[in-house]
Amino acid sequence: MSGKLMGAAAVIFDAEGHILLVRHSYGKNNWDLPGGKSEKDESAQQTATREVMEEIGVEVALGALTGIYYDPQNDMHHFVFIARIHPNQEPEPSSPEILACQYFALDDLPRPMNDFTYRRIMEAKTIGDNDLFHTIGPRNWLV
Repeated sequence: MSGKLMGAAAVIFDAEGHILLVRHSYGKNNWDLPGGKSEKDESAQQTATREVMEEIGVEVALGALTGIYYDPQNDMHHFVFIARIHPNQEPEPSSPEILACQYFALDDLPRPMNDFTYRRIMEAKTIGDNDLFHTIGPRNWLV
């Protein structure tokens, strides 16, 4: 019997409050938070830091947990953390899965992006104002 699936992502803001997003090289080539599925014997925090390093080649310090999202369709929990890039590092795509990484203003987010990504971004910026645990439904694409 296999365990429940788990994933984690990092919300990284720059000094101006812009958010760092990655563009996937698969599926809809969508923009998303850096993150992914956990590996065996790995915590949510370890997943987030490993995925950031794999996708954009930088080390991060994790801060507050901004949400835990349960996806009943895949029986998976997604953990989201505020993260800060260690000094003197510049993010750049470092995986064949990532086409680009870039900072965006919250009022000018790129497309395609699914509503789950958008929701995690908006809820991370209002940390402390909402519940941390959420159940998500099927994803819809923002156009």
